[in-house]
Amino acid sequence: MGALTATLVQLRSELKPSSLAQRQTSIFLHKTSRRIPINKKQTIVARLFGPTTFEASKLKVLFLGVDEQKHPRKLPRTYTLTHCDITSKLTLAISHTINNSQLQGWYNKLQRDEVVAEWKKIKGKMSLHVHCHISGGHFLLDLFASLRYCIFCKELPLVLKAFVYGDKNLFKNYPELEEAIAWVYFHSNIPEFNKVECWGPLIEAASPSSGARKM
Repeated sequence: MGALTATLVQLRSELKPSSLAQRQTSIFLHKTSRRIPINKKQTIVARLFGPTTFEASKLKVLFLGVDEQKHPRKLPRTYTLTHCDITSKLTLAISHTINNSQLQGWYNKLQRDEVVAEWKKIKGKMSLHVHCHISGGHFLLDLFASLRYCIFCKELPLVLKAFVYGDKNLFKNYPELEEAIAWVYFHSNIPEFNKVECWGPLIEAASPSSGARKM
């Protein structure tokens, strides 16, 4: 993902908080035991910015103790994606749990622009659950929560594309996983941005031209 701090001034003028305020639902925070019911009504949500481009040459993939071709219904399978603002390169770790070592250091703790995801089987169907940290932890994140939400929405197609490309052997052997529903969890201490959105089938959600759905 692009540097959040470097784009604050550029994107501020494009931000429309009033439109964001109309979109409310709730979320299950994966790092806590607090569970909030999810609304059952489904509506279409338009993307706020133009599409981003995925560059495979900038993606580094690490397989950490997982079988590249093992179906995720049999073993936990988690994605941890981080970005280096200096090199503009992405690092994707594919493992059984979140790769915490990838998130260490003051810079990562300040930016909190990592994206993590995990495969789940719910009611007999596979789905991908994606988590983004919008605000909470320090005041800078709270101050720019609205803008961070917009940036994550803009960059998520690239993120999902990185998941699919980085784990391409899995999708080659189990192409039905491309039709799995992608659920995106936005974690925030501000209720307006503490929500979960349904982005539809993974193959469509990873397309820059597709629109997000919210549940």
